Amino acid sequence: MSSLSQFTCFRTLLASSLKTAYQRNMPTMNAGIQVRERHTKHWAPAFKKLRRLKVQKVKLPNFREEDTISELTPDQIRSRMKEQGILPPRSWMERPITISATGAVFEPYIPPEGDGKLSSLTLGGAKQSMEFLSKKSKSMLAVRKIRSFEDSFSPSTFAEEAQDIYIKAHKALVEKDYDTLHQCVTELCFPLMTEDLKMCTTRWQFLKSLEPPRVVHARCTDIINKENIFSQVTVRFHTQQTLAVYDRFGRLIYGSEVVAKDVVEYVVFEKHLANSYGLWRIHEKIIPDWMPAREPGRKTYVQQKPVVESEPVADTAVPATPTEQSAAVA
Repeated sequence: MSSLSQFTCFRTLLASSLKTAYQRNMPTMNAGIQVRERHTKHWAPAFKKLRRLKVQKVKLPNFREEDTISELTPDQIRSRMKEQGILPPRSWMERPITISATGAVFEPYIPPEGDGKLSSLTLGGAKQSMEFLSKKSKSMLAVRKIRSFEDSFSPSTFAEEAQDIYIKAHKALVEKDYDTLHQCVTELCFPLMTEDLKMCTTRWQFLKSLEPPRVVHARCTDIINKENIFSQVTVRFHTQQTLAVYDRFGRLIYGSEVVAKDVVEYVVFEKHLANSYGLWRIHEKIIPDWMPAREPGRKTYVQQKPVVESEPVADTAVPATPTEQSAAVA
Protein backbone atom coordinates (compact mmCIF):
# COMPACT_ATOMS: atom_id res chain seq x y z
CA MET A 1 0.00 0.00 0.00
CA SER A 2 2.85 2.36 0.78
CA SER A 3 4.27 2.06 -2.71
CA LEU A 4 0.83 2.73 -4.24
CA SER A 5 0.32 5.83 -2.11
CA GLN A 6 3.76 7.10 -3.02
CA PHE A 7 3.05 6.64 -6.77
CA THR A 8 -0.26 8.47 -6.43
CA CYS A 9 1.38 11.42 -4.70
CA PHE A 10 4.12 11.57 -7.32
CA ARG A 11 1.55 11.55 -10.14
CA THR A 12 -0.44 14.34 -8.50
CA LEU A 13 2.67 16.45 -7.99
CA LEU A 14 3.81 15.90 -11.59
CA ALA A 15 0.40 16.78 -12.99
CA SER A 16 0.20 19.99 -10.96
CA SER A 17 3.70 21.07 -12.03
CA LEU A 18 2.95 20.40 -15.72
CA LYS A 19 -0.31 22.30 -15.44
CA THR A 20 1.43 25.28 -13.84
CA ALA A 21 4.11 25.37 -16.53
CA TYR A 22 1.48 25.02 -19.24
CA GLN A 23 -0.54 27.92 -17.86
CA ARG A 24 2.52 30.14 -17.69
CA ASN A 25 3.32 29.59 -21.34
CA MET A 26 -0.32 29.61 -22.49
CA PRO A 27 -2.04 32.58 -20.79
CA THR A 28 -5.34 31.83 -22.51
CA MET A 29 -5.74 28.79 -20.31
CA ASN A 30 -6.07 31.07 -17.26
CA ALA A 31 -8.94 32.93 -18.93
CA GLY A 32 -10.68 29.70 -19.79
CA ILE A 33 -10.58 30.48 -23.55
CA GLN A 34 -9.53 27.74 -25.92
CA VAL A 35 -7.29 29.31 -28.57
CA ARG A 36 -4.94 27.43 -30.83
CA GLU A 37 -1.48 28.94 -30.45
CA ARG A 38 1.98 27.99 -31.65
CA HIS A 39 4.10 26.48 -28.96
CA THR A 40 7.35 27.74 -30.61
CA LYS A 41 6.37 31.43 -30.56
CA HIS A 42 6.79 33.55 -27.46
CA TRP A 43 3.52 34.94 -26.18
CA ALA A 44 4.88 38.40 -25.21
CA PRO A 45 3.84 40.91 -27.97
CA ALA A 46 6.48 43.55 -27.06
CA PHE A 47 8.69 42.89 -30.10
CA LYS A 48 6.04 41.44 -32.37
CA LYS A 49 6.62 44.06 -35.14
CA LEU A 50 10.38 43.66 -35.04
CA ARG A 51 10.06 39.90 -35.28
CA ARG A 52 7.84 40.35 -38.31
CA LEU A 53 10.36 42.68 -39.99
CA LYS A 54 13.18 40.22 -39.56
CA VAL A 55 12.02 38.41 -42.67
CA GLN A 56 11.02 40.52 -45.67
CA LYS A 57 9.85 39.33 -49.05
CA VAL A 58 12.05 40.52 -51.91
CA LYS A 59 10.74 40.49 -55.44
CA LEU A 60 13.54 39.12 -57.59
CA PRO A 61 13.90 40.48 -61.15
CA ASN A 62 12.89 38.30 -64.01
CA PHE A 63 15.92 38.06 -66.26
CA ARG A 64 13.93 36.27 -68.95
CA GLU A 65 11.33 38.97 -69.22
CA GLU A 66 12.60 40.10 -72.63
CA ASP A 67 12.06 36.60 -73.98
CA THR A 68 8.49 36.39 -72.70
CA ILE A 69 7.43 39.97 -73.52
CA SER A 70 6.65 38.99 -77.11
CA GLU A 71 4.04 36.53 -75.81
CA LEU A 72 2.19 39.14 -73.72
CA THR A 73 -0.91 40.94 -74.89
CA PRO A 74 -0.99 44.77 -75.12
CA ASP A 75 -3.12 44.95 -71.96
CA GLN A 76 -0.65 42.81 -70.02
CA ILE A 77 2.26 44.95 -71.23
CA ARG A 78 0.40 48.12 -70.23
CA SER A 79 -0.38 46.77 -66.74
CA ARG A 80 3.21 45.64 -66.24
CA MET A 81 4.62 49.03 -67.31
CA LYS A 82 2.12 50.76 -65.04
CA GLU A 83 3.22 48.55 -62.16
CA GLN A 84 6.89 49.35 -62.76
CA GLY A 85 6.26 53.08 -63.31
CA ILE A 86 7.57 53.13 -66.90
CA LEU A 87 6.13 55.51 -69.47
CA PRO A 88 5.11 54.01 -72.83
CA PRO A 89 7.63 54.59 -75.65
CA ARG A 90 6.84 57.26 -78.22
CA SER A 91 6.83 56.67 -81.92
CA TRP A 92 9.07 59.77 -82.42
CA MET A 93 12.20 61.05 -80.75
CA GLU A 94 12.35 64.70 -79.73
CA ARG A 95 15.72 66.33 -79.13
CA PRO A 96 16.36 69.98 -78.38
CA ILE A 97 18.25 71.73 -81.18
CA THR A 98 19.82 75.16 -80.87
CA ILE A 99 20.79 76.82 -84.14
CA SER A 100 23.08 79.67 -83.19
CA ALA A 101 24.87 79.96 -86.54
CA THR A 102 24.41 78.95 -90.15
CA GLY A 103 26.58 76.41 -91.90
CA ALA A 104 27.79 78.54 -94.80
CA VAL A 105 27.69 81.98 -96.42
CA PHE A 106 24.47 82.53 -98.33
CA GLU A 107 24.89 84.64 -101.49
CA PRO A 108 28.61 85.32 -100.90
CA TYR A 109 30.11 88.58 -102.12
CA ILE A 110 32.41 88.30 -105.14
CA PRO A 111 35.36 90.73 -104.76
CA PRO A 112 36.41 92.53 -107.95
CA GLU A 113 39.73 91.50 -109.43
CA GLY A 114 42.64 93.75 -108.57
CA ASP A 115 40.96 95.25 -105.52
CA GLY A 116 43.38 97.17 -103.30
CA LYS A 117 45.72 97.90 -106.21
CA LEU A 118 43.50 99.91 -108.56
CA SER A 119 42.70 103.53 -107.81
CA SER A 120 39.21 104.96 -108.23
CA LEU A 121 40.66 107.40 -110.79
CA THR A 122 41.69 104.63 -113.18
CA LEU A 123 39.34 102.90 -115.61
CA GLY A 124 39.35 99.63 -113.68
CA GLY A 125 38.69 101.36 -110.36
CA ALA A 126 35.77 103.38 -111.79
CA LYS A 127 34.26 100.19 -113.23
CA GLN A 128 34.46 98.54 -109.82
CA SER A 129 32.65 101.50 -108.22
CA MET A 130 29.82 101.31 -110.78
CA GLU A 131 29.37 97.57 -110.22
CA PHE A 132 29.25 98.15 -106.47
CA LEU A 133 26.48 100.73 -106.85
CA SER A 134 24.44 98.46 -109.13
CA LYS A 135 24.47 95.63 -106.57
CA LYS A 136 23.62 97.87 -103.65
CA SER A 137 19.80 97.52 -103.85
CA LYS A 138 19.59 94.07 -102.23
CA SER A 139 22.00 95.15 -99.52
CA MET A 140 19.79 98.14 -98.68
CA LEU A 141 16.76 95.85 -98.32
CA ALA A 142 18.80 93.60 -96.00
CA VAL A 143 19.89 96.64 -93.95
CA ARG A 144 16.24 97.66 -93.62
CA LYS A 145 15.42 94.15 -92.37
CA ILE A 146 18.24 94.36 -89.80
CA ARG A 147 16.93 97.71 -88.58
CA SER A 148 13.55 96.13 -87.87
CA PHE A 149 15.30 94.08 -85.17
CA GLU A 150 18.11 96.50 -84.29
CA ASP A 151 17.08 100.13 -84.47
CA SER A 152 20.55 101.61 -84.03
CA PHE A 153 22.17 99.64 -86.87
CA SER A 154 24.05 101.72 -89.39
CA PRO A 155 26.52 100.41 -92.03
CA SER A 156 28.97 103.28 -91.40
CA THR A 157 29.13 102.76 -87.62
CA PHE A 158 28.99 98.97 -87.89
CA ALA A 159 32.21 98.91 -89.93
CA GLU A 160 34.13 100.39 -86.99
CA GLU A 161 32.46 97.92 -84.61
CA ALA A 162 33.35 95.06 -86.95
CA GLN A 163 37.00 96.13 -86.92
CA ASP A 164 37.05 96.05 -83.11
CA ILE A 165 35.58 92.52 -83.18
CA TYR A 166 38.18 91.52 -85.78
CA ILE A 167 41.08 92.76 -83.62
CA LYS A 168 39.64 91.25 -80.44
CA ALA A 169 39.20 87.85 -82.09
CA HIS A 170 42.77 87.71 -83.40
CA LYS A 171 44.23 88.78 -80.05
CA ALA A 172 42.24 86.01 -78.35
CA LEU A 173 43.54 83.54 -80.95
CA VAL A 174 47.15 84.57 -80.29
CA GLU A 175 46.67 84.26 -76.52
CA LYS A 176 44.62 81.04 -76.97
CA ASP A 177 41.79 82.54 -74.95
CA TYR A 178 39.08 80.29 -76.37
CA ASP A 179 36.32 81.64 -74.11
CA THR A 180 36.74 85.13 -75.58
CA LEU A 181 37.20 83.69 -79.06
CA HIS A 182 33.82 81.93 -78.87
CA GLN A 183 32.20 85.32 -78.25
CA CYS A 184 33.86 86.77 -81.36
CA VAL A 185 33.54 83.94 -83.90
CA THR A 186 30.76 81.51 -84.82
CA GLU A 187 30.78 77.75 -84.50
CA LEU A 188 31.69 77.45 -88.19
CA CYS A 189 34.70 79.76 -87.96
CA PHE A 190 36.14 78.51 -84.65
CA PRO A 191 37.63 75.20 -85.93
CA LEU A 192 38.91 76.92 -89.08
CA MET A 193 40.92 79.39 -86.99
CA THR A 194 42.24 77.03 -84.30
CA GLU A 195 42.82 73.71 -86.09
CA ASP A 196 46.23 74.51 -87.63
CA LEU A 197 47.52 76.53 -84.66
CA LYS A 198 47.13 74.01 -81.84
CA MET A 199 50.82 73.12 -81.70
CA CYS A 200 52.11 76.53 -82.79
CA THR A 201 52.98 79.87 -81.25
CA THR A 202 51.54 82.90 -83.06
CA ARG A 203 52.66 86.53 -82.96
CA TRP A 204 50.16 88.92 -84.56
CA GLN A 205 49.97 92.70 -84.44
CA PHE A 206 47.55 95.17 -85.97
CA LEU A 207 49.47 98.24 -87.09
CA LYS A 208 47.03 100.57 -88.85
CA SER A 209 44.19 100.85 -91.36
CA LEU A 210 45.24 101.96 -94.83
CA GLU A 211 41.60 102.58 -95.75
CA PRO A 212 38.60 102.93 -93.47
CA PRO A 213 36.58 99.70 -93.26
CA ARG A 214 33.28 99.67 -95.11
CA VAL A 215 30.26 97.40 -95.51
CA VAL A 216 30.09 96.04 -99.07
CA HIS A 217 27.42 93.35 -98.80
CA ALA A 218 24.46 92.48 -96.57
CA ARG A 219 21.98 89.62 -96.75
CA CYS A 220 19.22 88.18 -94.54
CA THR A 221 17.61 84.76 -94.61
CA ASP A 222 15.25 82.63 -92.52
CA ILE A 223 15.83 79.07 -91.33
CA ILE A 224 13.07 76.53 -90.51
CA ASN A 225 10.41 79.23 -90.11
CA LYS A 226 9.84 82.83 -91.18
CA GLU A 227 10.62 84.32 -87.77
CA ASN A 228 14.03 82.67 -87.29
CA ILE A 229 16.13 85.19 -89.23
CA PHE A 230 19.91 85.33 -89.64
CA SER A 231 21.85 88.23 -91.08
CA GLN A 232 25.28 88.28 -92.71
CA VAL A 233 27.24 91.46 -93.39
CA THR A 234 30.48 91.47 -95.40
CA VAL A 235 33.03 94.11 -94.38
CA ARG A 236 36.10 95.08 -96.39
CA PHE A 237 39.34 95.65 -94.46
CA HIS A 238 42.50 97.16 -95.95
CA THR A 239 45.02 97.08 -93.11
CA GLN A 240 48.69 96.69 -92.32
CA GLN A 241 49.63 93.74 -90.10
CA THR A 242 52.51 91.58 -88.97
CA LEU A 243 52.20 87.84 -88.53
CA ALA A 244 54.74 85.25 -87.42
CA VAL A 245 54.05 81.58 -86.69
CA TYR A 246 56.50 79.39 -84.78
CA ASP A 247 56.35 75.64 -84.47
CA ARG A 248 56.58 73.67 -81.24
CA PHE A 249 60.41 73.75 -81.44
CA GLY A 250 60.50 77.55 -81.67
CA ARG A 251 61.42 77.68 -85.37
CA LEU A 252 59.82 80.26 -87.65
CA ILE A 253 57.60 78.52 -90.18
CA TYR A 254 55.59 81.44 -91.61
CA GLY A 255 55.71 85.22 -91.77
CA SER A 256 57.86 87.65 -89.84
CA GLU A 257 57.53 89.84 -86.78
CA VAL A 258 59.46 92.67 -88.44
CA VAL A 259 58.17 92.82 -92.01
CA ALA A 260 54.70 94.41 -92.22
CA LYS A 261 52.30 93.48 -95.01
CA ASP A 262 49.29 95.21 -96.55
CA VAL A 263 46.26 92.95 -96.27
CA VAL A 264 42.91 93.27 -98.07
CA GLU A 265 40.28 91.02 -96.52
CA TYR A 266 36.55 90.48 -96.95
CA VAL A 267 35.22 89.18 -93.63
CA VAL A 268 31.64 87.97 -93.16
CA PHE A 269 29.97 88.84 -89.85
CA GLU A 270 26.82 87.02 -88.77
CA LYS A 271 24.13 87.63 -86.16
CA HIS A 272 21.06 85.68 -85.12
CA LEU A 273 18.51 88.49 -85.31
CA ALA A 274 15.69 86.44 -83.76
CA ASN A 275 17.80 86.00 -80.63
CA SER A 276 17.54 89.07 -78.39
CA TYR A 277 20.97 88.22 -76.91
CA GLY A 278 22.64 87.59 -80.29
CA LEU A 279 26.06 89.04 -81.08
CA TRP A 280 27.83 90.02 -84.28
CA ARG A 281 30.55 87.43 -84.78
CA ILE A 282 33.06 86.53 -87.49
CA HIS A 283 31.56 83.80 -89.65
CA GLU A 284 33.95 83.29 -92.56
CA LYS A 285 36.47 84.99 -94.82
CA ILE A 286 35.82 85.28 -98.55
CA ILE A 287 38.80 84.23 -100.68
CA PRO A 288 38.24 85.02 -104.40
CA ASP A 289 39.26 82.61 -107.16
CA TRP A 290 41.59 85.12 -108.80
CA MET A 291 43.67 85.49 -105.64
CA PRO A 292 47.11 83.81 -105.94
CA ALA A 293 47.83 80.85 -103.72
CA ARG A 294 49.42 81.66 -100.40
CA GLU A 295 52.96 80.55 -99.72
CA PRO A 296 52.81 77.36 -97.64
CA GLY A 297 54.48 77.25 -94.26
CA ARG A 298 57.67 75.32 -93.73
CA LYS A 299 57.01 72.17 -91.75
CA THR A 300 59.58 70.81 -89.33
CA TYR A 301 59.98 67.33 -87.96
CA VAL A 302 62.06 65.61 -85.34
CA GLN A 303 65.23 64.37 -86.96
CA GLN A 304 65.72 60.68 -86.42
CA LYS A 305 69.08 59.44 -85.30
CA PRO A 306 70.93 57.55 -88.05
CA VAL A 307 71.41 53.86 -87.45
CA VAL A 308 75.10 52.97 -87.69
CA GLU A 309 75.84 49.35 -88.47
CA SER A 310 78.77 48.08 -86.47
CA GLU A 311 81.40 46.27 -88.54
CA PRO A 312 82.96 43.06 -87.19
CA VAL A 313 86.35 43.75 -85.60
CA ALA A 314 89.18 41.59 -86.97
CA ASP A 315 91.32 39.71 -84.48
CA THR A 316 94.76 41.40 -84.65
CA ALA A 317 96.28 39.71 -81.58
CA VAL A 318 99.65 37.89 -82.23
CA PRO A 319 99.74 34.36 -80.83
CA ALA A 320 102.25 34.04 -78.05
CA THR A 321 105.41 31.99 -78.88
CA PRO A 322 107.22 30.11 -76.13
CA THR A 323 110.52 31.81 -75.20
CA GLU A 324 113.79 30.02 -74.63
CA GLN A 325 113.48 30.39 -70.87
CA SER A 326 110.00 28.93 -70.87
CA ALA A 327 111.17 26.13 -73.09
CA ALA A 328 114.06 25.43 -70.70
CA VAL A 329 111.72 25.37 -67.76
CA ALA A 330 109.43 22.99 -69.62
